[in-house]
Amino acid sequence: MDIKAILMGVVFAFIWSSAFTSARIIVADASPLASLSLRFFLTGIIGVCIARMMGQSWNLTRDQWRATFVFGLCQNAIYLGLNFYAVQTVQASLASIIASTMPLMVAATGWIVFRDRLPLFGVIGLLMGIVGVVIIMSARMDAGADMRGVALCIIGAASLTIATLSMRGASSGGNLMMVVGLQMFVGAGVLAVASALTETLRLNPTPEFFAAFIYTMLAPGLLATYIWFSLVQRIGAVRAATFHFLNPFFGVAIAAALLGEKLGAHDILGVAVIGLGILAVQLSRVAKT
Repeated sequence: MDIKAILMGVVFAFIWSSAFTSARIIVADASPLASLSLRFFLTGIIGVCIARMMGQSWNLTRDQWRATFVFGLCQNAIYLGLNFYAVQTVQASLASIIASTMPLMVAATGWIVFRDRLPLFGVIGLLMGIVGVVIIMSARMDAGADMRGVALCIIGAASLTIATLSMRGASSGGNLMMVVGLQMFVGAGVLAVASALTETLRLNPTPEFFAAFIYTMLAPGLLATYIWFSLVQRIGAVRAATFHFLNPFFGVAIAAALLGEKLGAHDILGVAVIGLGILAVQLSRVAKT
């Protein structure tokens, strides 16, 4: 893994982790599903325009179209939709910690369902991740965390797992920025329908809302997705996913710095255990390949 790949991975992890804090700012002033749908629509337009300026077309391969729809549905509509709804009552730090367990879910699914061989070091990493989640959740439950919102975050993380498994088809065959832009429209359409059926529209146009909305649209929405697709294309999905071990640390640090969310000793210990567990699982899978 070269220096450029390492820098790409760290930047991606930081931007991806910041999305939970910006999402919490947005939903304080706007309907979560409607605002997320609008974000995806605008980001999709920008992404497609950039792709066209780069000389790319929407003449995608069959695998790319399939991956575009699966990724747009599972990550944008389900994962992000549920997280945007959940962070109305769940702290951004907790939402980011739950989402960061996705690599553990991928490894566990492969091991249990598909009978993929997982080295002992990887099994230890899975157990560490479970222990870390238990440490954090026990403390948060005692503090009165909204368990309905937590459940939505867990379902979202499972959907993100499916989205991640669709990455390989999206990152091969060229037209990478076009794929990034088009999958935004999938999320926008599904969430627009969900918003119309379930939400009463509201908007409080504060400076904080517009700053968070623009940042979320351009950084986590467009830049981070492009970096992630490029990183997978450069070093492979298994090695790229190693950088997810940074997400718990970045997620809680950003939420604490910008939102003033308090972190207890159990949170810090749990984050460290989860991060090390993710790293152990991914390193074992890298060694295996």
